Amino acid sequence: MRNGLINHLDLTVTDLARSSAFYDKVLGRLGYKRTSEYEGDVPCWELSTAESQFSVGLHKAKDPTPHNRYAVGLHHLAFHVSSRSEIDAFHEFLISEQVTILDAPAEYSYTPGYYALFFLDPDGMKLELVYEPRFASRMKNA
Repeated sequence: MRNGLINHLDLTVTDLARSSAFYDKVLGRLGYKRTSEYEGDVPCWELSTAESQFSVGLHKAKDPTPHNRYAVGLHHLAFHVSSRSEIDAFHEFLISEQVTILDAPAEYSYTPGYYALFFLDPDGMKLELVYEPRFASRMKNA
C-alpha cells in the first residue's frame, strides 16, 4: 500500500439512523460495502481496491450544533467517478431520493474537463461527485 493515502474518514452526525440510511444509499451506489469490523456502534462503509482501502464511519454527535463548512473542520468531501454520465445518473438518483442538491452537474475550471455535482447529507455536510479526465484511465484500471 502506498504511504500517504487516506485510510479512513469519520464523520459526526446528529442522527445515526437517518445518516446511516442516507450513506447506505449514497456510498452503496458508489461501490462501498457496509462492514461490521469497526468496533462499537460506528456504522462503517469500506471501498477496497488492489492498491488501497478507504472507509467512512459515522459517530453520534455529542453537540447538536449544525455543521458549518466555513468553520474550522471539514468543508466538503469529494468522490471520484469514472464518467460524466455516472454523475448525470447519480444526479437523477439523488433527485428521486429527495436529497438536497446544491449545484446540478456542470463543468468547472478547476482542471480541464472537471465535471461535478454537489449535494448535502442529512446534517448539511457538502458532498461532491467529480469526474476528472486526467484520472479516467487510472479509475478504469482500479
